[in-house]
Amino acid sequence: MIIFPAIDIRGGKCVRLRQGRADQETVFGDDPAAMGRRWQEAGAQWLHVVDLDGAFSSRPQNLESIRRLRRAVTIPMQLGGGIRTLDTIAAYVELGVDRLILGTAALKDPEMVARACETYWPRKWPPGSPSP
Repeated sequence: MIIFPAIDIRGGKCVRLRQGRADQETVFGDDPAAMGRRWQEAGAQWLHVVDLDGAFSSRPQNLESIRRLRRAVTIPMQLGGGIRTLDTIAAYVELGVDRLILGTAALKDPEMVARACETYWPRKWPPGSPSP
């Protein structure tokens, strides 16, 4: 079994939303990179990251926080939230994000998702990780 600790980012901070409601937020930390290092030091094999602002606005909002987080940890990372274009996918692949979660895009633009798969999959997944 692989446990995926989650880091939800809103306004550059680590948060948790109660029942997914933006008005029901608890802040757990001001630094997603520090939180990622903490999970890695605790033995996490993967990180699950969500750009909540991106999910709410339909486009990435926390790119710099995600960049710092990716640089801070060596374990694989999967990311979701506001990923709806090939340009966004390319930007996150360039950052070194190992997996991208496409939710709304998969429903609204399956042709774009097919193009993304043709471009980026199969790719070399991190050693020891389950295949996508």
